Amino acid sequence: MSCVIVVGTQWGDEGKGKVVDLLTQHADVVVRFQGGNNAGHTLVVGKDRFILHLIPSGILHPEKVCLIGNGVVVDLEVLHKEITALRERGLQVGPGNLGLSEKAHLILPYHRHLDIARETAKGAASLGTTGRGIGPCYEDKVARNGLRVIDLMDEEVFKHKVETNLKEKNFLFEHFLKVSPLNPRDILDTYRPLADFIRPYVTNVSLRIDQAFQEKKKVLFEGAQGTHLDIDHGTYPYVTSSNPLAGSVCTGAGLGPLKIKSVLGITKAYTTRVGGGPFPTELFDELGEALREKGGEYGATTGRPRRCGWLDAVVLKDSVRLNSLSHLAVTKLDVLTGFKTLKICTGYTWQGRVFDHVPAQLQVLENCQPLYEEWEGWSESLRGIHKKEDLPPQTQNYLKRIEALAQVPIGIISVGPERDETLHLSNPFAV
Repeated sequence: MSCVIVVGTQWGDEGKGKVVDLLTQHADVVVRFQGGNNAGHTLVVGKDRFILHLIPSGILHPEKVCLIGNGVVVDLEVLHKEITALRERGLQVGPGNLGLSEKAHLILPYHRHLDIARETAKGAASLGTTGRGIGPCYEDKVARNGLRVIDLMDEEVFKHKVETNLKEKNFLFEHFLKVSPLNPRDILDTYRPLADFIRPYVTNVSLRIDQAFQEKKKVLFEGAQGTHLDIDHGTYPYVTSSNPLAGSVCTGAGLGPLKIKSVLGITKAYTTRVGGGPFPTELFDELGEALREKGGEYGATTGRPRRCGWLDAVVLKDSVRLNSLSHLAVTKLDVLTGFKTLKICTGYTWQGRVFDHVPAQLQVLENCQPLYEEWEGWSESLRGIHKKEDLPPQTQNYLKRIEALAQVPIGIISVGPERDETLHLSNPFAV
């Protein structure tokens, strides 16, 4: 039995999808354990480009089993479209290789309606959410008003809960947010065929994972977003509504912590962020624009331009501590080609105080100034390089410094979007 968790070390969009796709060749089962369709994983296979929002990235390998855990909040309209689109492109997607937890909570139309109405009402103070209903769904889950996949399997139970929840939601829509109410009949009519469609996929994911462990199979866990969007440990309130940390695998998929053997943290060779919130190393000049354009830094889910900046080792070191990272995967290293000088943030200053960790107080973090080291850049293309020793000396020095600051070895280096543009220095399943 072997178990590997893949997590993001920044604010999401680190390239987890590509890494999971590559590691799937070593795995038997791939499990998504938190988040919703506010996350998008982009996979490039030859001339084909796939963007997945809910289905684990391992689905491109038809012989593998992919599972969506109970910690994921699921918009069934999105999942239906995703399954259908993959099938239309010739991929094998069915109950034989895809399972959905019966305990996963459902994102319903009133969650999306509430999400958008709240953001609109906040105006300039909005958090920059995707408007996908993720937060409101997690709210209902914690308030014990949520609807789970298993509820959808009984039409009368589903009908009763939708009608009950809408009484409260519609009052909020009409009298506080001043938007139109929703008709429960419309929701029921939409979800009746979705229930029939999804029924064959519904399963007990925790039991499936335990069975895989008993059979000595290799299980790969895939997180969404990144460490610093964690609802507890991120840059609150500019965070997601779940826990993207490695530890939440236990609750989000249903296994005990002693099963965890290895945690791989994905970090871009620079840093990006989508939406609002503090970002100490953000670049507002032509260098930031160059990173955005060279890296194609636009959201896979929303298309929004990502904010770009230099690599933040303070953020990275916090992620190492919070996730117990055993290895790093450095992605988009090729994007830095052509920059004469590179910078790495090693600390923050604020009113004469130096921070080697991310301060919790938002007002402090927003006014922190980064402390930078400068490193010589390189002009040689990294595309087509397959050995670490063939990288330019300046590139190798940059990577060595990342390892030294994080105190974690680099196991994977991505030098391009294609599958074969990856340097595999170690196999996390062998740890």
